[in-house]
Amino acid sequence: MPAPDAPLTGAPTPGPARPSRLDPAIAAKLRRTPDGLVAAVVRAHDTGEVLMVAWMDDEALHRTLTTGRATYWSRSRGEYWVKGATSGNHQYVRSVALDCDGDALLVSVEQVGAACHTGQRTCFFTDLPVSSPEATP
Repeated sequence: MPAPDAPLTGAPTPGPARPSRLDPAIAAKLRRTPDGLVAAVVRAHDTGEVLMVAWMDDEALHRTLTTGRATYWSRSRGEYWVKGATSGNHQYVRSVALDCDGDALLVSVEQVGAACHTGQRTCFFTDLPVSSPEATP
């Protein structure tokens, strides 16, 4: 078995068919995309601020839960990545929750440095205009 943060390459296969050390009871609760991924919404544990959205497969979730370091599947690079391994902007996991449908994770972290690859604290720094509907009586 590879080291906990060793990159594995190749596209993830759907669901638990991809080798993983994730607890089968947890794996059974996940509803994955066709490519075997679950969305991970990442927030600052102290403020609740949403920092980023990333993707996890079963093994990325296992690594996150067992190491306390946020580990994701990079769809563009086709490998696992531990947040901060190259940038120094680490995420130390404080809690992980599964939503009611099993298709999204809420990862609360202690963020050290910027969460966004652009250097911004959060990936959500571009506000879009919203038209407010008129109030109805």
